[in-house]
Amino acid sequence: MTLTTAKWTIDEYHHMIDAGILSSRKVELLKGEIVEMSPEGEPHAYCSHEAAEYLANLLGDRATIRQAKPITLPNDSEPEPDVAIVQRLGREYREHHPYAEDIFWLIEYANSSLPKDLETKSKIYAEAGILEYWVVNLQKLHLVVFREPLDGEYATKFTLTEGIIQPLAFPDISVSVEQIINR
Repeated sequence: MTLTTAKWTIDEYHHMIDAGILSSRKVELLKGEIVEMSPEGEPHAYCSHEAAEYLANLLGDRATIRQAKPITLPNDSEPEPDVAIVQRLGREYREHHPYAEDIFWLIEYANSSLPKDLETKSKIYAEAGILEYWVVNLQKLHLVVFREPLDGEYATKFTLTEGIIQPLAFPDISVSVEQIINR
C-alpha cells in the first residue's frame, strides 16, 4: 500500500488560519506540507532578537527587519524565518507577506531544527530565488552562508566563525559575524 501525503496550497493554508483550525499550533507551510515548528529556547530567542536589533541599526531605513513573521513563496511555502531582511514596502504588507522578490536575505537560528534549516529550507529558499540565506548553528556557534541559487540549490556555501561579511544586497555594509552568532 502506498501512502500519499495531502498537499496544501497557500490559499488553503490561509483558509485554515482564518478559520482558526491552526490557532493552537505553531506551524509553517513547507512545499505544501504543514510542518510543526520547533520550540524556541532561550539561546535561540536571545540570539535572533539581538541580531535583528543589530541589523536594524546597521541598515537603518534601507530595509525592514521582520522577526519570526511569515514570507510567501511560490513553491506552496510560507515559512517563518527567524529574521527576514526585506524591502521597506510599508502598508503593502497589510495585504500580503513579503514575496521572494521583496527579500534581501534570510537568517535562521538552529539548534534542534538544524537539519531542516540546512537541508529542507535551503532548497525551498533556493527554489524561490532568494539570493542569500544564513543559518546560525547554535550548537557550534558558527554561521553557514548560502548564496547564488541555481537549479533549486545554492551554488555557494561556506562557514564563518568570525570576521566580517558583506551581504550581497548591501555590499557596502560590513556585518560582524560575531554580532550575528552572538559569540
